[in-house]
Amino acid sequence: MRYHNITKDDMLNGDGLRVVLWVSGCSHCCKECHNPITWDPDGGLLFDEDAKQEIFEQLDKSYISGITFSGGDPLHAANRLDVRNLMEEIQEKYPDKTIWLYTGDVWEDIFHYPLLQYVDVLVDGEFKADLKDSKLLWRGSSNQRVIDVQKSLKQTDPKNPILHCGNYS
Repeated sequence: MRYHNITKDDMLNGDGLRVVLWVSGCSHCCKECHNPITWDPDGGLLFDEDAKQEIFEQLDKSYISGITFSGGDPLHAANRLDVRNLMEEIQEKYPDKTIWLYTGDVWEDIFHYPLLQYVDVLVDGEFKADLKDSKLLWRGSSNQRVIDVQKSLKQTDPKNPILHCGNYS
């Protein structure tokens, strides 16, 4: 896995203060994307032990609510396995921290992915410039949803996601 940045004390990409891992690789290439530099899966830096320790140092802080995986797309084929393994390690080491994930994919296509067992909140869907709304919380366009993953997975029919604390419109 490759990444472009690790953001500390972030308040824009999930609930509370968070550490954000901006991975490389995205096949959605949304028009007016705020981060097109992350599209190339071969761009950025190799995610190594030093990068992991940088994240853990942030998660060690009591005031950090958790980690957000963004990019690029954490569910890009070049990222999925490494993201899953890192999520598993984070959940074991920091069970009280939340894990958020941003993806251009939609819930209905990915709810069966095994890595979602580690995700608390998913922001799904491609950014749509014609649906852009700067008043929305944690998402850039009104087609995107903020999904409570664990509640959604526990439903009889997980194809219909449960929105996290309302729809923030």
